[in-house]
Amino acid sequence: MTEENYAGLTQLGHAVPRPASPDAARLERVPNPSPGKNYVVRFTCPEFTSLCPLTGQPDFAHIVIDTIPNAWIVESKSLKLFLGSFRDHGAFHEACTMMIAERLIALLSPAWLRIGAYWYPRGGMPIDVFWQTGAPPEGAWIPPQEVAPYRGRG
Repeated sequence: MTEENYAGLTQLGHAVPRPASPDAARLERVPNPSPGKNYVVRFTCPEFTSLCPLTGQPDFAHIVIDTIPNAWIVESKSLKLFLGSFRDHGAFHEACTMMIAERLIALLSPAWLRIGAYWYPRGGMPIDVFWQTGAPPEGAWIPPQEVAPYRGRG
């Protein structure tokens, strides 16, 4: 990779405030350093936070994103800022999960993407949301996400 591969990045190496909303967040990408290889990139956000759209109370989740890149990979600082932008965003668990997946797909056009959102309980009920783009490419090793389901006390 050369310096020109990073010329369009606006956040990496700079002090950047947390975006005010997911819509205001700028996801950035760089060329895949190993095109043509079906390798998995995993991003884990164990302290994801958003707001309930009705009560304004905080919701917390452990988010796991697995992707097999095509031409692009996401620049990780921009992903961290994007995920952090949900902190003041009101949306149901399903909407937050799918918004993350849809933005990444639109940016990267990956060979495959899977998201697991393991939401902590509110009102006594955890809600987990899972989605993937389809079957992973043949021969790709896809590790399990292995996030323990919520068991409460005991």
